[in-house]
Amino acid sequence: MANSDLSCAQRAELLAALPHLRAFAISLVGNMEDADDLVQDAVARGLTHIARFEPGTNLQAWLFTILRNLFYSNHRRRRREVEDVDGSYAERLVVAPEQGGHLDLADLRTALARLSPEQREAILLVGAEGLTYEEAAEICGVVVGTIKSRVNRARNRLAELMHADPATDFCTNGFIEAARQAA
Repeated sequence: MANSDLSCAQRAELLAALPHLRAFAISLVGNMEDADDLVQDAVARGLTHIARFEPGTNLQAWLFTILRNLFYSNHRRRRREVEDVDGSYAERLVVAPEQGGHLDLADLRTALARLSPEQREAILLVGAEGLTYEEAAEICGVVVGTIKSRVNRARNRLAELMHADPATDFCTNGFIEAARQAA
């Protein structure tokens, strides 16, 4: 923004408002350094958008509104932030690569398609949907032992097809989570 966009009266009004803006900012944030930053941001935003200011209205009130809105926006943003001065929190964050999940899901879909319909239905009802053996048996119209047998055979066959260990790889965090997405 060029200085020519401000009239002499607006420039004088802006300079006169600075001590009041600073006092208001200090009352909001509680310390002078942050208050000065807030005033600077508010004045910069006001100067950037001076074309929106209606001449003849109160420039100080307009700047107070900008400052107040910036304070609340910053406050909302900071509530979601975690202070991590030394970086120790960030060091502990681990994000698994996303492509592995897509590949696992594709492998699981292929392996599920190779199961018999009865085994696929049983493993998806119990493993992916989280139903009990009793609920799955009722849905399939068979006895509980049959569902348990189908789930066991399906787990073993999936492990064979996917070269996995059924005791560890088919837990809720592994392939069964991918099955929930596939179902």
